[in-house]
Amino acid sequence: MKVTVAICTHNRAKDTGEAIESVLVQNYEPEQIEIVVIDNRSTDNTAEVVGSLAQRHGARVRYVLENKLGLSVARNRAIKEAKGEYILFLDDDALASPGWVRHIVEVFESSPDIGCVGGRIDPIWEVAEPDWIPEEHRSVFTILDYADKVKEMPAPAIPYGANVAFRTSVFRHFKPFREDLGRVGTNLLSSEESELIARIRERYTVFYTPHASVQHKIAKERTTKKWFLKRIFWQGVSDAVKRQDRSFTMIVKHVIRMVQAVGASLLSIFHFKRFIRQVVKICYRNGSLVGILRYNGRG
Repeated sequence: MKVTVAICTHNRAKDTGEAIESVLVQNYEPEQIEIVVIDNRSTDNTAEVVGSLAQRHGARVRYVLENKLGLSVARNRAIKEAKGEYILFLDDDALASPGWVRHIVEVFESSPDIGCVGGRIDPIWEVAEPDWIPEEHRSVFTILDYADKVKEMPAPAIPYGANVAFRTSVFRHFKPFREDLGRVGTNLLSSEESELIARIRERYTVFYTPHASVQHKIAKERTTKKWFLKRIFWQGVSDAVKRQDRSFTMIVKHVIRMVQAVGASLLSIFHFKRFIRQVVKICYRNGSLVGILRYNGRG
């Protein structure tokens, strides 16, 4: 088996079905692709949707129930279940382009030193993209257009989890995703991909290909200021947990930066785009403090 496509899902039955169907029509040998759906304790009809596709397509689609909640837990279960030489992760709300599998495999097979490959992620906005989003923070919506050709991604650049693949053999040398990072239920904890990829870089290279693209759905509720600032807050939490910040110096640093941002926000209150940038800094520093105090044993 050449390729395992892993789709980890939680209560997105319709989207998951569409993601599976986008993989079933790949222009790559069908017998070389298995689709493993990790149902992370869904309470909707995910099992029925995936089961129906499995009945129609046989062993090409495999359903696995993972009762322990957590995206990293589900991804690690997918790694254990994978039979393919490469494991390609596709978000349950993403749609793979017809050449997605083929282009990722081509990059891997260009060099045994490549351990991770990512591709372009184009947004499908349910409603129009808000014009208030700072350009430097569009990445929180899982949008990626890194380069117009195949190229290595030097640190700190990384592919995003909606469209990232690994040589399965790397997990003989490296532990998989950290399960204290990544989403669990409704929290927006993240950074599990960047932490894993940083470790993989000790031995392998990381590449990007614009040809292996996916489209990522962005729901209406994610285009609100409330969701955006919540996501920034959780990014602060995630970064603190990833770095395992514990020092008093780091606490003081975050407090000072947050106070500075509060002052700057008051001065820019009548210039909305400058104001929102300062609010982003406040939310991020607040999240960093929560990450230190609550998630690192000081709370």
